[in-house]
Amino acid sequence: MTPEVAEDRKPLLVFLNEVAGGRKLLQAVRERQDQVSGVVVTAPQNQPSVGQLIDSSEIREAARARVEVTMALLSEFGIESVGEVMDPEPALALDDAVRAHRPGEVLLSCLSDTRFGFMRRDLVEWVRERLEPEVKLTHIPVRIEDDAIRWDLNHTLVVATKTVAAPDLINRLKERAGIRPHRFTIICPRAEDVSEAQVVRDLAATLAELYRADIDATGQPMSPDPFHAVKNGIEHYRIDDILISTFAGERSQWLEDDLIGRVREITEKSVEHIEVGRSATAVAAAVAEGEPQAVQGRED
Repeated sequence: MTPEVAEDRKPLLVFLNEVAGGRKLLQAVRERQDQVSGVVVTAPQNQPSVGQLIDSSEIREAARARVEVTMALLSEFGIESVGEVMDPEPALALDDAVRAHRPGEVLLSCLSDTRFGFMRRDLVEWVRERLEPEVKLTHIPVRIEDDAIRWDLNHTLVVATKTVAAPDLINRLKERAGIRPHRFTIICPRAEDVSEAQVVRDLAATLAELYRADIDATGQPMSPDPFHAVKNGIEHYRIDDILISTFAGERSQWLEDDLIGRVREITEKSVEHIEVGRSATAVAAAVAEGEPQAVQGRED
């Protein structure tokens, strides 16, 4: 590439409205990474499409999580990026992001029929009218409702925090997708004894593994109460089943609070509990105590 061409390159702006991208968004960024000067990931502080949020501080945290999960996912594929949380109003947020970063193209990740403002205008058309032809707009649609009515596609809500990157869980998801096409929505309720940064990294690693296997999935950290996170997921999505994952053979607050039983009381959908291999912390403790072999099989 000549210096003149290199100087003409502009940033690629990834704008996450309510949702945290997905496999199609990753593919679009990878196709463009060699033609742009950098990648900027932004999100407005608006309500995510699933999960209980209580106040403005949690809304900001949810937006930050969407940005950080997407950045971590891009990093899994060798793409460096910078991130920013913007104004709660998506139209103002996008305006600010474009003015600040002057991108050559915007990848707008949002639900297919996203509307905003008092007049309930179509967000994609508003952005297109406002940006083009100076800035190219590419809509990366997240068609949750379209997926929900496909007879050949199973939509599973996965609930996992400490186990979200466990090989046993990832293999189970791949096995399911191998039998029948699946879309996975992964929610990770926050836990006191694991940092959100670790959850972000683990979730991004799992999404990357699923994308490498051509399996559609999205996900993000959620509010601490797992029951309310699942309840809101059931209300928002037309899911086919629910998979709750914990470590085997260890104390689990989710199990002590009867999360699985409580979820089964509010839905007729199948609720499966999967126990995966012991956590690294438990294995290390067992080795320190001289346990000869780690047993399989509970922690969130």
